Amino acid sequence: MRKHAVRVYPSKEKLDRKDQLAWKMAEICTDNAPVGPEVVDMIINRIIDNASVAIAAANRRPVASARAMSLAHPRTGGATVFGMPNDQTFSAEWAAWANGTAVRELDFHDTFLAADYSHPGDNIPPVLAVAQQKNKTGKELIQALASAYELHVNLVKGICLHEWKKDHIAHLCPASAGGIGTLMGLPTETVYQAIQQAVHVSFTTRQSRKGEISSWKAYAPAHSSKLAIEAVDRVMRGEGAPSPIYEGEDSVIAWMLSGKNGKYEVPLPEVGEEKKAILETYTKEHSAEYQSQALIDLAFRMGTKVKNWDDVKSVVIHTSHHTHYVIGTGAGDPQKMDPKASRETLDHSIMYILAVALQDGKWHHVDSYSPERAQRADTVRLWHKISTTEDPKWTEAYHAQDPNKKRFGGRVVITMNDGTVLDDELGVANAHPAGAKPFKRADYIRKFDTLTEGIITKDERNRFISLCERLPELTAAELKQLNVQIPIEKLTNNKRDEKGIF
Repeated sequence: MRKHAVRVYPSKEKLDRKDQLAWKMAEICTDNAPVGPEVVDMIINRIIDNASVAIAAANRRPVASARAMSLAHPRTGGATVFGMPNDQTFSAEWAAWANGTAVRELDFHDTFLAADYSHPGDNIPPVLAVAQQKNKTGKELIQALASAYELHVNLVKGICLHEWKKDHIAHLCPASAGGIGTLMGLPTETVYQAIQQAVHVSFTTRQSRKGEISSWKAYAPAHSSKLAIEAVDRVMRGEGAPSPIYEGEDSVIAWMLSGKNGKYEVPLPEVGEEKKAILETYTKEHSAEYQSQALIDLAFRMGTKVKNWDDVKSVVIHTSHHTHYVIGTGAGDPQKMDPKASRETLDHSIMYILAVALQDGKWHHVDSYSPERAQRADTVRLWHKISTTEDPKWTEAYHAQDPNKKRFGGRVVITMNDGTVLDDELGVANAHPAGAKPFKRADYIRKFDTLTEGIITKDERNRFISLCERLPELTAAELKQLNVQIPIEKLTNNKRDEKGIF
C-alpha cells in the first residue's frame, strides 16, 4: 500500500493530473490486477447478503415506491429489479435505484468504519445493473466490485465526511463510478473524469441521518447509484468534469470539508497490487446501525442477570466518540428517546436498541421495531434510564489502524436501585471477522434463508444461491438471471402505475 497526500492547491499552483487523488483512484480501477480467491469468496457472500436484506424489505413502502419508479423505465436487455420476474428488465440506472433502496432499507448489510462511515455493499446494485445491461460476465463483475470496494474503503480510511456534516455517499458515488469504469474496461483518463463527476454531484448533508430520520436514508445510496451510472455515461460520450475535484481552489476539500489549509492522507494499493479491501469489511447479524452490533450481543449476555427491569436505576454505555455522538445521547436528538419515532430513527438510537436487546435476549428485523414493541411501558421506562458517554479508550480503539485492533462496541454499566452494579464490555460483534463467531458462507446463506422465508419459493432460493456460488464462471446470459424473484402476487407495486410523474 502507498499513502497519497491530498491538499488544496491554489489555481496559480498547477497540480499535474497524474498527481491528483482522482487520477490515482482511476489507475487502481484500470490496472487489471488479479483478484484472489478470498476476495472472490467474499464478493459472493456480499451478493447473497444484499439479496437477503433486499427481499426482506421488498414490500416496505420506500422500496415499493422506488420499484414503482423503476417500472416506469422498461428497457429490453436492461437490468433486473429485486422481486420482479427476470424476463422484465429496466434501464440500469433505474434498476440500481430500486435495488439500492431495497438493499439499504433495513440497514442490515455490510459496513466499514474508520475515519468515516460506509456501507460498501451499496456499490453492488449499480455495478451489477450495468453489468447486466452491458452483457458482462461474472468474472468481469468480480473485477469491478473489487475496484469499487477498494476505492470506497480507502476513502473512508483517509477522509472524514462526518466531521463536516456531509453524508457518506460522497465516498460511495466515486467508488461506484470507478467500479463501473473497471467493468467497462475504460481507459484511465475516462475513469478519472467519471470519478470527478461523481464526487462533484454527490456531496449532501448529514441531515438525512439526524433528527426525524425519513425514508431518504434508504434512498440516499440509490440516488448515488444513479449519479454514478450517469457520470460514467457522460464521460464515455467525451464529456469532462470539474478538476481537480479534491485539490482545487474551489474544490470539495476547500469548501465542503476541512478548508483551504486542510490535508488528508488516503491509502491506496500500488498499481497492480491485489485489491483486498473487501476483506476488511463486515456484515451485520442484527438489523441495526453497525455500532450497535457488539452492544446487542453484550445485551444478550447481560440481560439474563436482571430479574426486574424496574429495579434498574441507570444504564451507562461507555463507548467511542462516533457511537456517542451519532446514535447515543451525545447526538442531542430527542427523537432517539421517542416511543413513537420512525423505524429509521429507532435503529439509530442505541438507547432504544440496548433496552430491547436487554429485555428480549434476541433481535428481529421487524418485531424489534414494531410500534407495539417500542411503546411497551416497561421498555420505555428502561430506555429513558440509558445514556452514553465518550470514553477515550473506545475512541482510540475505534480508530486503530490495525484492523485486528479496531473495536466498535463499548462497556455497559447497569446500576440497580439497591446499589448492585453489573459491568461488562464487548469490543466487536460475534459476527465480526475478529469476533466469537465470524460469519462464513453458511452464515450468509442462513441469513438469506431467514430473511426470505415465506417470501420466495424453495426452487427460486436454490436457483439464486447456485448462481451466486458459480459467480466466477457465469456467462453474460447467466449474469442476467442473478436476481431473486418473488411470486408476483406477493409483490406490491408490481405493475407500472401513473401515481407520479414517471
